[in-house]
Amino acid sequence: MIKTMFVGLVVTGLSACGAVQHMMYKTTGDVMVNFASDHQVPFTLGTEDMGINCAMSEALTPMLMSFGRVRDEPHKLAVITYGSAGLCAEAMSWEEELRYMRAIKGQNANEAEDALIAQKRLNVVAAKRNYIAYQHLVAAYGEPGGECPDLDEELDEFIWMMGMVSGLQALNNEITSTSGLGVPKNIAAKVERAATCVDDDRWWGVPMALRATIWAMLPGAEPQGEDAMKRLKMAAKKGERAGVRLAHVFQALAYFGKGDTENVKQVIRDHVKAKKKKDANPDYKLLDELSTTLLMAMSDRMWTDAKGYRTPIGGLGTFWDDQKASAADTIDLDDIL
Repeated sequence: MIKTMFVGLVVTGLSACGAVQHMMYKTTGDVMVNFASDHQVPFTLGTEDMGINCAMSEALTPMLMSFGRVRDEPHKLAVITYGSAGLCAEAMSWEEELRYMRAIKGQNANEAEDALIAQKRLNVVAAKRNYIAYQHLVAAYGEPGGECPDLDEELDEFIWMMGMVSGLQALNNEITSTSGLGVPKNIAAKVERAATCVDDDRWWGVPMALRATIWAMLPGAEPQGEDAMKRLKMAAKKGERAGVRLAHVFQALAYFGKGDTENVKQVIRDHVKAKKKKDANPDYKLLDELSTTLLMAMSDRMWTDAKGYRTPIGGLGTFWDDQKASAADTIDLDDIL
């Protein structure tokens, strides 16, 4: 009898201890997730160090998501952290693409094959991360493309927009990887409709840029009476005025998809001029710097294809075939006066 009571007390005590421990974990999880939403995300968006952001996203994601074992899964934060981590993998794939291009120029078949394999592997990682981000978007707000969800706060609108970008990137990464990963091919059509759920002026022209890029790149997607390239130009101007120039990236991608490299160059030139003319929005410096990083990657591809090396230091917005200024153009007017 005494032995039975003792065992019962031990079991009860262990159960109570486990309940207290679970409650502590849940409270810790709530605090961490709320802190990340209220402070870490805004702080990070106001910085401009892409490398630190990559390191943070890759390191922080497992910890934040582990709290889903003791509380509701932090779907909204997962859209941001997985999407950022996907970009990190994609950035590494760009380096392998440049290595591949240099190897082709140098007629080094083994080096080229190795770089191509590495590039595809990294695109597999990027596709998986971006698709997970998109799946968390669906879990938090419902499937894009139907009725618009309740986006009560500015952060909700931001997450909705970034989640759609991640969905498109997942599809693009899967195609580049040449691997069948199961990313739905209808994501583009869903994003095209879902982009209307957020205000275009408030979000620097990005929603319209998303839609117009899809129109430009998918045959038959452009609605009657619309002009994708004109819409992209309008979106780019909105981004320039707001100091968040993400629309430049979509504009360049649309031209790149058409094989129009001269207009890709012009978009990059416009981006550099716009950055000199107006500082980045202090609340979204990271996104403006992301725009520059993505355009730098496109510039590096073009430079490497033409010259065998990437964009020179301080050379973003300039190209190997630019016409040199004539002596008349470079005369210092102060010397004349």
